Amino acid sequence: MTAPTLSAYPKPVDELVPAARDLADRLGTVPSRNRIKKELRVGGPKADAILAELTRTPDTPPTPNTDPTPEPTPPPADPDESTATDPAPAVPVVDPPPPADTIAPPVEAQPAPVADPGTNITPRPARRAVVWPVVLLALPAFVAIWSGWVGLGELTGFGVVHPLPGIWDSFSINSAITLPIGVETYGAYALYVWLSGRVPPRALRFAKWSAIASLLVGALGQVAYHLLEAAGVTAAPWWITTAVACLPVAVLGMGAALAHLVREDH
Repeated sequence: MTAPTLSAYPKPVDELVPAARDLADRLGTVPSRNRIKKELRVGGPKADAILAELTRTPDTPPTPNTDPTPEPTPPPADPDESTATDPAPAVPVVDPPPPADTIAPPVEAQPAPVADPGTNITPRPARRAVVWPVVLLALPAFVAIWSGWVGLGELTGFGVVHPLPGIWDSFSINSAITLPIGVETYGAYALYVWLSGRVPPRALRFAKWSAIASLLVGALGQVAYHLLEAAGVTAAPWWITTAVACLPVAVLGMGAALAHLVREDH
């Protein structure tokens, strides 16, 4: 862009504003007052009016003046004034470094304490509880329970039978042993499944209640036998015989149901 030529008739501010906008586009920012005076060859009042128009125009955002000191207003100059120069750029002020005696000395890293190898004690893994004392506890209980169920079975009609007639006639077995084997074995197995907690929820609930029921039935059977034996009864009443006769069938059904529930998917 070329600077406007001098004319006998000075241009008004409205006609100089487009040239000032072109100057702002080339500089990338709003030109200073002295730059407007130099480029457009105008005096101070017109430069102030043009600068006000530029800063009021929404197309070019205003840029704050970085000059730390206010610019003095020069006296009105002739239109042909061309000796104005831009103010010198501001020099940033750098704070002086602090005195040497105020600088804190660097902190040395302390080495990590090393444990004495002689005092390094490794915790020993916890040992599992032994279960062999259960055998000693079970032996007398087994003798008492076995004799009680066998005696109650004989009072309710259980006795010696020949399970293989025509095949092995001499082979015989006392069917009364089916009571302690069935009832007590199922009760112990259901108790183990319940307390293990490694089965599906349905199997866990069934094992819990069937184990409790089996142990209660076993206790009632022992009580019934000792009461009948103490009273000298040689044949149990019909209702006791009916209940005892149904025990093998009940044990078979509960054992089959628990086996299916244990193998059920979670």
